[in-house]
Amino acid sequence: MPPRVTLSFDNGPDPEITPKVLDILARRGILTTFFVVGDKLRDPARHAIVERAFRAGHWIGNHTFNHLAPLGVTLDRDAPALEISRTQTLIGDMSHPDRLFRPFGSGGILDEALLSPSAVDLLCRDGYSCVLWNVVPRDWENPKGWVPQALQQVAAEEWPLVVLHDLPTTAMDQLELFLDGLDAAGATIVQDFPKDCIPIVNGEIVADISAYMTSPAT
Repeated sequence: MPPRVTLSFDNGPDPEITPKVLDILARRGILTTFFVVGDKLRDPARHAIVERAFRAGHWIGNHTFNHLAPLGVTLDRDAPALEISRTQTLIGDMSHPDRLFRPFGSGGILDEALLSPSAVDLLCRDGYSCVLWNVVPRDWENPKGWVPQALQQVAAEEWPLVVLHDLPTTAMDQLELFLDGLDAAGATIVQDFPKDCIPIVNGEIVADISAYMTSPAT
């Protein structure tokens, strides 16, 4: 088991699940990042949940506005502004100073569908940090049985950055079991990200992103 593990939660906030996740994390003294969907933040009750997470010390990141199609496959040239900038406006003062952005990867796959050239241009121009991942236990597909797969994936990485989902799938009913497994294995949960999962930092491309971006001619 690697000595440190980073947790993150995507696709929320959910009015039933996210508060329960926050309760569990608070009891254990764990800080993570919540990558939120902008459209959900238009609901004042959901926005208040993110405010609670922010006040507790969790980082708040941008996970697009609609979460309907990866930016690398959309033909709409205005998509980056609509999906990224609009969500960032809704996050407002809760934003991490590094303006954390996580692209939508269908099924958790890291491929050229993640980003378009225009999305990369916007991320660089506006000083975003693009946060990817290396562990996706697909909790949404197997909500009752994802924990063994997650622990196995974590053990295979030098510094795992885990993507979970605070969604109403019952998967987060198993969150404490997962955390118990990490504890038993001697792992420490940290809030920082492994460098190889952040190819864009504060608007600067610091790693090869060609595998995550469609060709300009596409």
